[in-house]
Amino acid sequence: MKTVNFLKVLGIALCVATASSAYAQASDAQAPAATAAAPATTTQSTRAADRKLGRDVRRALSRAQGFNVSNVFVRARSGAVTLTGSVPEAGMIQQAADIAKGVPGVTSVTNKLTLNFPSRGGGGS
Repeated sequence: MKTVNFLKVLGIALCVATASSAYAQASDAQAPAATAAAPATTTQSTRAADRKLGRDVRRALSRAQGFNVSNVFVRARSGAVTLTGSVPEAGMIQQAADIAKGVPGVTSVTNKLTLNFPSRGGGGS
């Protein structure tokens, strides 16, 4: 009778030990998933910051006296701003770069703006 009780206690102890070991492994398995989520959050916050910087540069361009932003596109990545598109006057190309450099958060400006010659209407027969 004592042997049967001893085996029951031993079986229960073995089950408890196995269950606690499995629980510990499951908890450890969740830890890398939590750290894997951190880069995704960082990427999202970086993208949000880039979008905000691009909007800030575009807003600064639109507030400049006499500057036409209708064909100007702004892309920002980690403080580096790229301006693309076209402007109607040659002086606006350098003006856009100067304005973008003055926006807080901008570390560099790549200016790929081109001069857009307006079409001259009335050339038909």
